[in-house]
Amino acid sequence: MRRIRVGVLRGGPSNEYEVSLKTGAAVLGHLPEEQYEPLDILVDLSGRWFLRGAPVAPEELAWRVDVVFNALHGEYGEDGQVQRILERVGVPYTGSGVAASALAMHKGYAKRRFRTHGIRTPLCIELQEAHPDAARMVVEHVPPSYVLKPMRGGSSLGITFADGFHELPDALGKVFAVSPQVLVEHRIPGREATVGVIENFRGEDVYALPPIEIVPPASSPFFDYNAKYGGESQEICPGNFSPEVKHELQELARAVHRALRLRHYSRTDFILSPRGIYVLEVNTLPGLTEESLLPKSLRAVGSTFPDFLEHIVSLALE
Repeated sequence: MRRIRVGVLRGGPSNEYEVSLKTGAAVLGHLPEEQYEPLDILVDLSGRWFLRGAPVAPEELAWRVDVVFNALHGEYGEDGQVQRILERVGVPYTGSGVAASALAMHKGYAKRRFRTHGIRTPLCIELQEAHPDAARMVVEHVPPSYVLKPMRGGSSLGITFADGFHELPDALGKVFAVSPQVLVEHRIPGREATVGVIENFRGEDVYALPPIEIVPPASSPFFDYNAKYGGESQEICPGNFSPEVKHELQELARAVHRALRLRHYSRTDFILSPRGIYVLEVNTLPGLTEESLLPKSLRAVGSTFPDFLEHIVSLALE
């Protein structure tokens, strides 16, 4: 019996290229070989596609692979662009579809959807350009202090902080230097948590994994890129939450997944404050490296990484 050919798509023209290479390597190395034939599909920083090191046009994938495991992160791979390409050439793929990916990747659009569904998220303002009065506009709409984020992107890249009006101009300049659109959000102090969900898993249509509590190192103001991948953060799984808080986090992760009409799996990030639990953002293609959070929560429920990959590939083939 012929093995299922799984093209593992990694790399990509985004600032998360290196993380995607590691996620893709983890998938390539853990797909059960008795059932699947893993094929390495690399997209380089200029957007050129390679299959096992040889240049390939996306249109060729229709007869070279049976399914694509999307291990890209960030723009192009997580915002609906590559999903549109794969749908055009008729290749099934893992992860969310075109519209849901684009919606989740745009932090402003996603937050609007959260509010529509009654999901608590920090107050914010969206800035479409570096306007001379941008700092004044921020303080008129959002109370201090502030978190400034590129409107698109992940791995906490480009995020900066401002305590008040006097710090906003410099902070805005830094974020606008890397992104044409900026989200300025009220910074809510509290404990950080994240929850992954998987569709059609263990008898549930959206199964919530145990919440992970994240404690960044003292040298990092939050769970930034270095804290994520430098190995210095404490990632407590299951987190030290009461049964009531754990249940609420899991229900909110399910609600976010459904509200944005995501597919297969996702991971939602939270802040827990005395005022309640706030949703920060959702990752439609969370990292699957050795340092990543989703594999840790899988181990906490007695599931293996190869079993997870097999399940996700089967969902895509359905």
